[in-house]
Amino acid sequence: MELDNQTVVVMGGSSGIGLATVQRLAAAGARVIATGRDRGKLDGALAGLGERVRGEAFDGGERQALDAFFTRLGSFDHLVLALSGSEGAGEFAGLGLAALRRGFEGKFWPQMEAAQACLPGLRRGGSITFVSAISARMANPGTAGLAAINGAIEAMVGSLARELKPSRVNAVSPGVIDTPWWDRVPAAFKADIFRQQAESLPVGRVGQAGDVAHAIQFLIGNPFMTGAVIECDGGMRLL
Repeated sequence: MELDNQTVVVMGGSSGIGLATVQRLAAAGARVIATGRDRGKLDGALAGLGERVRGEAFDGGERQALDAFFTRLGSFDHLVLALSGSEGAGEFAGLGLAALRRGFEGKFWPQMEAAQACLPGLRRGGSITFVSAISARMANPGTAGLAAINGAIEAMVGSLARELKPSRVNAVSPGVIDTPWWDRVPAAFKADIFRQQAESLPVGRVGQAGDVAHAIQFLIGNPFMTGAVIECDGGMRLL
């Protein structure tokens, strides 16, 4: 599980789960390239992480930008797809389908495009790790749209693991994680959700970005893991 001098690309590496993954992998000895749309935000997030980490600013939803990035990069070892959107939640009867489409455009399609664009440079025997969400496998009211987005990502994992062998393909499915994703909702609503989760989850707390980064590091570093979706949800699926 040594990552010394292996090159890992973390797309969506300027905040939340992506940034925590960048920090953890760099500490484990990897050379990490973090991507993000906003150069200023990316530079600020990576400041002080050392020479093992560098940033590349471009829109991961644009195929030409993806192709140009991977062409410049050349050969590398692992890809982590922490790209995400913020739309798609809500009760189905009133769910805006235009918003759901934007949810797919913000998460599913960028992860799919990046996974495809990386293939010429991905080392034989390297890995791709998707980040989905536990909504893909829970029947919670108000999350049908999110389940569709994340379920579509998870549905690809097994087929890609067989098709792209000996390179490995896996995913992490996070539960409720305290990241900037929640900044889009009112503070009181967030606090109430987090309180409910802390009271109901078997682990007694909501997740932190570092919890998910730990699972991602395991999938990258363990050469016997492929076609797997790891639920990093504090036991939420058990409720």
